[in-house]
Amino acid sequence: MENEGSLKRSLTLWHIVVIGIGFMAPTVVFDTFGIVSKATDGHVPAGYLFTAIAILFTAGSYRKMVRVFPTSGSAYTYVQKTMNPTLGFMVGWAALLDYLFTPMINALVCSIYVSTMIPQFPVWLTIIFFVLVTTLTNIFSVKFSVSVNFLFVIWQFIAVFVFIALCLTHLWQANGPEGLFALDPLYSNKMKFSLLMSGAALLAFSFLGFDAVTTLAEETKDPKKTIPNGILLIVFMTGALFITASYFEQSALSLFPKIKDLEGTSSILAKYLGGIFFQSMLFSASLTSTFASAMISQTSASRILYAMGKDDVLPRKLFGYIHPRFGTPVYNIILLGLISLTAIFLTLEAATSFITFGALTAFTFVNLSVFFHYIIKKRNRGFKSVLNYFVSPFIGTSLMFFLWINLNLHSLILGISWAVIGIFYLLILKQIMKKDISKLNFEA
Repeated sequence: MENEGSLKRSLTLWHIVVIGIGFMAPTVVFDTFGIVSKATDGHVPAGYLFTAIAILFTAGSYRKMVRVFPTSGSAYTYVQKTMNPTLGFMVGWAALLDYLFTPMINALVCSIYVSTMIPQFPVWLTIIFFVLVTTLTNIFSVKFSVSVNFLFVIWQFIAVFVFIALCLTHLWQANGPEGLFALDPLYSNKMKFSLLMSGAALLAFSFLGFDAVTTLAEETKDPKKTIPNGILLIVFMTGALFITASYFEQSALSLFPKIKDLEGTSSILAKYLGGIFFQSMLFSASLTSTFASAMISQTSASRILYAMGKDDVLPRKLFGYIHPRFGTPVYNIILLGLISLTAIFLTLEAATSFITFGALTAFTFVNLSVFFHYIIKKRNRGFKSVLNYFVSPFIGTSLMFFLWINLNLHSLILGISWAVIGIFYLLILKQIMKKDISKLNFEA
């Protein structure tokens, strides 16, 4: 197009860390706590610990691949380049589930918070307002979005730390110093591995932030160094926060009457811990987290669509367009805003099912792409190379396997249905549009 712009390299390490943490949203640990606590029979921190370990190995694979392919396609690019173009397309298609529907999930979570505090306020109006604000913010520029997110992330960290402090206070008052560090939330005789894995599978989407930043490689200064370092910081910081916060929440939950509202568990517990004032504080932090995560997930999704549009996998005039003034893929951002409006018709449990399948697909194949690139193609087969490029991704893939086999049926059905649509679209590209998938250019 005549006035088409281009992506600009303006992001530094702190931008990447803020984007990743903003996407993952520190207060997401409270959003799904009740659902996962039921799924794991009261062992949420154990679920987070297993998932965090699995994600650390997978994050290592992303760090290795982004150094080789610092482009906006992420898993889509890595698999296409190292394994097979058609498989790369299908992995990218599956990963789209995460990025297309994460903004929608945040809109839904926002409406749940507002409904908890102001029951008479219409859910549909909350969602429309939410989508409008995040979409307009993303259209202006990625740096503007990061600046807004920085303030949101700081406020979330403050709220999480206050929550932990209140849990500690109540645990001390109830059981003394020995009650502060009980083993039960992490391990007990009644803990079942199958239930733990079921909960861990639900928690996998909480760690999508580190993956999201790889989609911004074309807008990052020195991406081969900046993004790998950012990935490591993001996973360590958020993993530690999730495990710690869920541990003390799980411990404190036993001190109060049983909460029947699974989706509102953390909000109700916050009221028990610190009264209406702290409940309102956590509400505001959780509300800002949904805005932060939605803005960043919308940014990342728009870049994935841009990569696919730039390579003519999707219509280039629409998906490969960059606004010459704002330097953002405005059509993609608007489309994602429209998709987010589907939150009006879904429940939180159904919505999370949309993205878990895509997350696990991307994570699994990025681990495999390390092996194929370094061991098969590059023939790096010394002792150190085998540890880095075979053992490490193998452990990551194996841990992902445990999450796969415990994925709920709803997620599998939705994911497989989406994959079937992708296969039909791929056939259209190859047979009708005569696209040669192997010759697509995924580079900047």
